[in-house]
Amino acid sequence: MATTTIRDRLYDYIRYADDKKVKAIYTMVEDEINEQIDPWEDKEFLKEIDLRLNEFESGNIKTSTWEEVKQKAKFLKKS
Repeated sequence: MATTTIRDRLYDYIRYADDKKVKAIYTMVEDEINEQIDPWEDKEFLKEIDLRLNEFESGNIKTSTWEEVKQKAKFLKKS
């Protein structure tokens, strides 16, 4: 069975399952849910954000205005 089908079936099951079953399922995956990475606590992620901010503020990278982005998107859509 495809993963997307399994997800859909689990979603439907959990939506209508009684409280006891929902709590049991949550207990099984609670530790994994709590271990998910918070990007604001990831030192490498924050280092990369700081690097990009410094490049932007120093003018070392070329940026586009929102209007320029929209114009490029319209051009690409026509192609």
